[in-house]
Amino acid sequence: MTRISTFRLVSGTLATSAFAVLLAVLGSMALAAQDKYTVKVPNGLPFAEFRGYEDWQTVTVSQIESSNLLRAILANPVMINAYRAGIPDNGKPFPNGSKIAKLEWTQKKITEAPGP
Repeated sequence: MTRISTFRLVSGTLATSAFAVLLAVLGSMALAAQDKYTVKVPNGLPFAEFRGYEDWQTVTVSQIESSNLLRAILANPVMINAYRAGIPDNGKPFPNGSKIAKLEWTQKKITEAPGP
């Protein structure tokens, strides 16, 4: 019986420690997610204006090998629907709430193999 109670104590301690680590990781992820929306782009436009851009539809992707850039243009549902309705070719203005974003990544070569 001593072994069983010791095992339960150790496993309970491990479970508590694992739970504490999980909470710490989730808490830091939540802070990181909150911090990105406090940033402003160079001309002062707040990044919060593009909240939810992760779910926007990709319009186009391009790669510029000479400068190691990968670019993507995204549009929110209002912009996609407006474009499908014929805007701007039909002469109507884009509706309020239409948003488009251009994302840019600089590619870096991995010099070491990933893994342990």
